[in-house]
Amino acid sequence: MSFTKQFKCTQCGQTYPISKDILVCPNCKDQGILDIEYDYEKIKGIMTKDYFANNNHYSIWRYLPLLPVEEKYTKNTLRVGWTPLYKSMHLKNIYHVKELYFKDEGLNPTQSLKDRASVIACVKALEAKQDTVACSSTGNAASSLAGNASKMGLKTVIFVPKRAPIGKLSQLMIFGSKLIKVNGDYKDAYNLSKKAIEHYGWYNRNAAINPNLIEGKKTVALEISEQMNFDIPDWVITSVGDGCTIGGVYKGFYDLYQLGLINQIPKILGVQSEGCSPFYDAFHKGLPLEETDENTIADSIAVGIPRNPIKGINAVKFSKGTYVKVSDDEIKDSMKLLGKEEGIFAEPAAAASLAGFIKARHADIILKKDRVVVIITGNGLKDTKNALEIVGEPVLLDANLKDLIQYIERGERNE
Repeated sequence: MSFTKQFKCTQCGQTYPISKDILVCPNCKDQGILDIEYDYEKIKGIMTKDYFANNNHYSIWRYLPLLPVEEKYTKNTLRVGWTPLYKSMHLKNIYHVKELYFKDEGLNPTQSLKDRASVIACVKALEAKQDTVACSSTGNAASSLAGNASKMGLKTVIFVPKRAPIGKLSQLMIFGSKLIKVNGDYKDAYNLSKKAIEHYGWYNRNAAINPNLIEGKKTVALEISEQMNFDIPDWVITSVGDGCTIGGVYKGFYDLYQLGLINQIPKILGVQSEGCSPFYDAFHKGLPLEETDENTIADSIAVGIPRNPIKGINAVKFSKGTYVKVSDDEIKDSMKLLGKEEGIFAEPAAAASLAGFIKARHADIILKKDRVVVIITGNGLKDTKNALEIVGEPVLLDANLKDLIQYIERGERNE
């Protein structure tokens, strides 16, 4: 049973009946990103704390009353969601906050948070009786769509920019996707995917356009809340590209607030790279988003023209949070720090969240008394090239004890 009520345009406020034939506001076109509204009064009778306590289905589908899908199509999917929430024992003490947690989305089936959106896209494609799903991507949405679609018997066509890391491309090719590598940046890949989807009639997995997909992403916030026994932290931090993930984080907490399961929405900190920061610039200048360069190692958030600007800004504004931006060097340092101190291997865009936490802590945006959750959006195996550039190539020794002793003692002297 679906508890969806209607679509509402984030631009003009017009509402529309839920329909598979509508992805954007008919009046506002691509600027009219839609939001899905739910019948919270009906859901309140089902989704109580007892509902969660007695629910043994540890995946995204434990939240079915708050998802816009038909249950019968959810039976043959990869197990997406219910990723661990790790309590920090080391970085918490280094940066002096009350509590610090890491939500490790790299442990989803294709190693990124994007699985939450992709599995929804595949279910919606089956509902619409379509056999091919397409999208543009900087890499993670591509590999996640390919993996989830292959499990469900769907074909995929995926458009990526020239710079997309080989780790992500090898994933989606192994999953059997038709890969289109576009000689250009993400904007070029997106524009070509849009034209191709319109021409061939494929199901559109582009998360900024398709209102169903942010509903999948919001489940990361539902899990954080449940894993913390609905004792909501002061801050939740995520890196930001198109604006869909941060919009989903806010929507998840908003849903629970409307259901009376939490008594506040945490402040949300959006993190962008200095080399690509349209949300940061717009938020702090109080102006509409403007196109920026895509000059950062954090390819997953290198989106010069975000397609979901209203949700990306509102998530921070409505939660009374803020945006920060970090340098590539700060991202690299955070990759090493997160691995060494917490045992989590993050790709650059995911480590940007930790870099943002550090910057916000130094600026006293985040205070000693605060409880903080940092979302790690993707696994470091997605981009081993940058990881190796940070830590260097391993040493090669001859197989004798003398050389080993010399190497170890030399290293200890240099520490």
